[in-house]
Amino acid sequence: MPNSPNHPIAESSNHPTTILALGSYFKGTAFLQQCKALGCTVYLLTKEKFKDADWPRESIDEMFWMPDTHKQPDLTYAVSYMMRARKIDRIVPLDDYDVEVAANLREHLRIPGMGETTVRHFRDKLAMRVQARDEGVNVPDFSPVLNYDDLREFMARVPAPWVLKPRSEAASFGIKKLNDSEELWRALDELGDRQSYYVLERFVAGDVFHVDSVLWEDEVVFSIASGYAKPPLSVVTGGDVFRSRVLPYASADAAALRAFNQKVMKALRMKRGVTHAEFIKGDADGQFYFLETAARVGGANLAEMIETASGINLWREWASVEVANARKQTYQLPPVKQDYAGIIVCLARQAWPDMDAYNDPEIVWKLKKEHHAGLILHSQDNARILELLNQYGERFARDFLAFMPQLDKPAD
Repeated sequence: MPNSPNHPIAESSNHPTTILALGSYFKGTAFLQQCKALGCTVYLLTKEKFKDADWPRESIDEMFWMPDTHKQPDLTYAVSYMMRARKIDRIVPLDDYDVEVAANLREHLRIPGMGETTVRHFRDKLAMRVQARDEGVNVPDFSPVLNYDDLREFMARVPAPWVLKPRSEAASFGIKKLNDSEELWRALDELGDRQSYYVLERFVAGDVFHVDSVLWEDEVVFSIASGYAKPPLSVVTGGDVFRSRVLPYASADAAALRAFNQKVMKALRMKRGVTHAEFIKGDADGQFYFLETAARVGGANLAEMIETASGINLWREWASVEVANARKQTYQLPPVKQDYAGIIVCLARQAWPDMDAYNDPEIVWKLKKEHHAGLILHSQDNARILELLNQYGERFARDFLAFMPQLDKPAD
């Protein structure tokens, strides 16, 4: 809808807004399509292994690929060479692992957008904790893995268990739960010189939630609160079915999470774009704690669940925000609905699992991905979503579920 009053008007000058998207994984097709619908020139830089993926080529003016889109100074050389004959107005990372390199390119090429200092708040788990704590945001007790006396003081003050987290990995990759000091010292010995790239944190038992947002000029203009059936860490480490659902909009938890998310975004200096933030409600004290956030669209097909419930496609709105800012226009959020949706996904034993037996009318989407089973539910009745997610959790475990030991980082 390029000429909708809720989106920037398509450009008609001799120098259209030019977007360079960095895609080290295959994702973000709706972002590219929306940029093209808004009249932009769209460039995509991806890994060579993804050059033949199902990108929306009708929405891409030029594609470029490299063996490694994160290797420096090769990436800077490549994009600088591109710019000899092309103007670039904005650089946008489509994946969490592209966020830092995009910031580095913006700094070097003097292109507007989030710089390296602010990006740290959305990629570095230590930086985001320090910044949030200093701004009065409730976070679990933590310690940098730097000074051993500080670690001893932390362990003496904060009862085990603890979690040892990589500072710059995405999702739950590389996180280890530790039950005593011996386990910690053994883990640090294994890490060797990589110890400083980790943070130690108090383990908080409780329900985990996520809030997904659109921001425009320092304000959260859209946010939606959802809850996981089980914490993602327990799903990854224990082997289970991943489930999430939108919370009742008027519930106390949803209202508290939306307000908390707004406080977090202010504290971390998020100006515009999209975010995916995770929070935990402690079983022991009933308090919400900020866990982590990312300046990107959430993974695991959560964006499709959110669009089903709200009508808001986070990829498209991200594109509209970037383009509006580049053109010095005002962004307006489209109308939002308040339906309910849930998602269920798991690794499957079968290469292409047969999901024909899952045929309830609430099913609006089925995942088509090798060795995965998944679907999204839609209803105006929150109780019906919960009922089906509980039923399907048991059925997925019986029909499909496969378990793969946790990786320290995602496979290429």
